[in-house]
Amino acid sequence: MRDFSSRTFARRRWSEPAETASDEFRKQVLPHLDAAYNLARFFTRDATLSEDVVQDAIVRAYRGFSGFRGDSAKAWLLAIVRNCCRTAVSAPKSMAGLTVHESGFSDEDSKELSNVRDPNPDPEQQAIQQDEIGRVRSAIEAIPEPFREVVVLRDMEDLSYAEIAEVTGAPIGTVMSRLARGRAILASALLPARGSVDEQSRSAN
Repeated sequence: MRDFSSRTFARRRWSEPAETASDEFRKQVLPHLDAAYNLARFFTRDATLSEDVVQDAIVRAYRGFSGFRGDSAKAWLLAIVRNCCRTAVSAPKSMAGLTVHESGFSDEDSKELSNVRDPNPDPEQQAIQQDEIGRVRSAIEAIPEPFREVVVLRDMEDLSYAEIAEVTGAPIGTVMSRLARGRAILASALLPARGSVDEQSRSAN
């Protein structure tokens, strides 16, 4: 799983921050809109709230871009997204609306998650695929927040340990520890179910 490369909401609603935006901002920051949504989606566990969070983060990033001096615009933007997520989730009106939506994966993520090579599966395959997507999403969303965000940043967004440390404000050693714990939690949630499916398949044969 990597990013929501087919997600178009941000580009439809925010193709550019403003007509006077610098070419540098568009070149360095806007390519990471999908990653921003991806992090917000798993952080808030709410599709609609995530879109609002990303819009807010982009506005803040544009206003503060003149002060950006880092090496990774992606990590810098995701740190802003993370802060916006915390603000949004802590607001009472946001807490009431937090729900788990299982239909937020793009087609690309669906193919990668379920390892389906046929782009046009039959209805039975499609049902199995959707069930798998929902199960994986639910498993990721069930990981406690400090571990979940590190798993998303590392395994879905391919950030380095240093970049994750920049986003989260945690030491690299803590990042590595949280990643190991998060992966272990995810594996324990997914592997038994997969083993059960395999056992049922063998029994049927």
